[in-house]
Amino acid sequence: MEMEKFSYDNGIVRKFLIATVVFGVIGMLVGLTAALQLVFPELNAGLQWITFGRIRPLHTNAVIFAFVGNGIFAGVYYSLQRLLKTRMWSDMLSNINFWGWQLIILSAVITLPLGYTTSKEYAELEWPIDIAIALIWVVFGLNMIMTLVKRRERHIYVAIWFYIATFVTVAILHIFNSFELPVSFMKSYSWYAGVQDALVQWWYGHNAVAFFLTTPYLGLMYYFVPKAANRPVYSYRLSIIHFWALIFIYIWAGPHHLLYTSLPDWAQSLGVVFSIMLIAPSWGGMLNGLLTLRGAWDKVRDSAVLKFMVVAITCYGMTTFEGPMMSLKSVNAISHFTDWTIAHVHIGGLGWNGFLTFGMLYFLIPKMWDTKLYSMKLANFHFWIGTLGIIFYAIPLYWAGFTQSLMWKEFTPDGFLAYPNFLETVTQLIPMYAMRAFGGLIYIIGVLVMVYNLMMTAKSGSFIANEEAQAPALSPTFTPHSGEYWHRAIERKPLMLMVLAIVAVSIGGLIEIIPTGLVKSNIPTISSVKPYTPLELEGRDLYIREGCNNCHSQMIRPFRSETERYGEYSKAGEFVYDHPFLWGSKRTGPDLAREGGAKLRKPNSWHYNHMLDPRTMSPGSIMPPYPWMIDQELDVSDLEAKINAMRTLGVPYPEGYEKQAMMDLEAQSAEIADDLMASGIEVSQNREIIALIAYLQRLGTDIESDDKAVTTNP
Repeated sequence: MEMEKFSYDNGIVRKFLIATVVFGVIGMLVGLTAALQLVFPELNAGLQWITFGRIRPLHTNAVIFAFVGNGIFAGVYYSLQRLLKTRMWSDMLSNINFWGWQLIILSAVITLPLGYTTSKEYAELEWPIDIAIALIWVVFGLNMIMTLVKRRERHIYVAIWFYIATFVTVAILHIFNSFELPVSFMKSYSWYAGVQDALVQWWYGHNAVAFFLTTPYLGLMYYFVPKAANRPVYSYRLSIIHFWALIFIYIWAGPHHLLYTSLPDWAQSLGVVFSIMLIAPSWGGMLNGLLTLRGAWDKVRDSAVLKFMVVAITCYGMTTFEGPMMSLKSVNAISHFTDWTIAHVHIGGLGWNGFLTFGMLYFLIPKMWDTKLYSMKLANFHFWIGTLGIIFYAIPLYWAGFTQSLMWKEFTPDGFLAYPNFLETVTQLIPMYAMRAFGGLIYIIGVLVMVYNLMMTAKSGSFIANEEAQAPALSPTFTPHSGEYWHRAIERKPLMLMVLAIVAVSIGGLIEIIPTGLVKSNIPTISSVKPYTPLELEGRDLYIREGCNNCHSQMIRPFRSETERYGEYSKAGEFVYDHPFLWGSKRTGPDLAREGGAKLRKPNSWHYNHMLDPRTMSPGSIMPPYPWMIDQELDVSDLEAKINAMRTLGVPYPEGYEKQAMMDLEAQSAEIADDLMASGIEVSQNREIIALIAYLQRLGTDIESDDKAVTTNP
């Protein structure tokens, strides 16, 4: 059979590898800065663009989409060409993918610290950037699909199944979660409201973890672990079960992020059931990866690459067991809103994604530069200090999580909360936060050692930009072997595989989202809940800008400990005008759902002084000060557009109200400024602090006129 000569494009792989390393270091350093601010809140030095609330989403976006995202592209572009025995279909599309993705990352680096955010976790970027993400993702997918079409290898290897599922599912998730109504160039409101927004967001949020941080990395595991060990995958049939079961079940599990919230109980229960089911395919994949190394443990002992990969797969197994356990309602009642969740996420991030990426880097750089690794000792040092970093990071946070939950729920023998002041729990955690930051520091030291090692490796070799290869052309005719396994027919047809993957991931999403997410009449309304006043709406946007929802929840669960501390538990109808929802996922500070209600209401002067310097009102607080909100004038240039947008989204502002909104805003702001003046605080009524106080004082007041929260269906 005549052999065709061609070359693999290593140039695009090199670009993505360099970006992976650079943004990995940057993203981790931002994370370390955020961690240190929880110990030393004054570290932001009074600069509004590096407060915890603004850099926390910068950290998550940098690590997920810049570090892991570039790592995915690097691994896919390297492995796909070799598995299909062809060059990528278009070098131009490959480069558009690279430069477009880096520009998106750069836009996140600029906009998030400046406060341009939708506030939705892992989807904080505003609408123009969302459109750019969708376009670049389509470029990546088109290049991959056309490369599949022109392949020289008929069989589609298991790694590629995961790449295909990643492409189609991330596209679906991103598009549906990013339905937003633009107000201005960098401001929008979510198309969904309250409960609907929460369901769609965590359908996206959980499955962003599933289909961006998991499925593509499973594809990389199926390629690089056998390559590094020079052994075949342990079980072909197990890989089939792993793939189809995982992508079908994963999409249902999002509601487990919303247990004991205002989400309908049936949706919560579906999330729990499918989360428990996830253990089977997840552990099937973990065992398939580890058992691939059977009989090769001597290689693991001698290879830094395999050491990293073994720990990565083990961390994957740990997180995919712990996640379903945390989805049990009895466990979730303890873990939710605590640092336990942060520890859980970072076992996956630092261990599974981080270590598999490091193993891939140590494997690829010597190969692509045609040389040996500069120093195996440094690689082993990186492995051990990185492992210690994970341990020092996670264990204190597990301890912190248990401490938080136990203190929040403890009652005295007389039936009163043992720790009624939320700050008592916060001060107990500071040593644990310090230990967490130390773990992150030594993890980053290991990464810096890796950077030096890889730079010296590349310096000692010669980069192969176009790696020569040859393979026979794909025969236009093919006769299946008798007795061949049924799945082989699907593997030869990538478009069929793609369609089946779309069907598998769509079923769960449609069943969960349509009844609650799209049918508004299924959400009971509360007659006393009214739209926000113009000033309160502006204050809510400031709350979003500063990332307050990163530390404060607005969801009181139906537990005695929470209703005693905060007041009446939260109802679905309270949030019908919230675009976006602000329930939060972590309580570094107290819940604010009833902050303005009679049980918790504080004077306007308290909020003013608390924002100016939190420690004057709450000694020991780790909240940063916000003096710029007192100095900066409230920007109301988009007020009419905001009112019109909200009306379009179903908020019942009267027709023409946008013309009166400014007068109402000025009247309410003057009232607050006069009250502050009576307390001895002189501040202009057109300052941002006035709007924020108005919003905080509104929270929880709607249901006080009806303690039973009578609901009606429209």
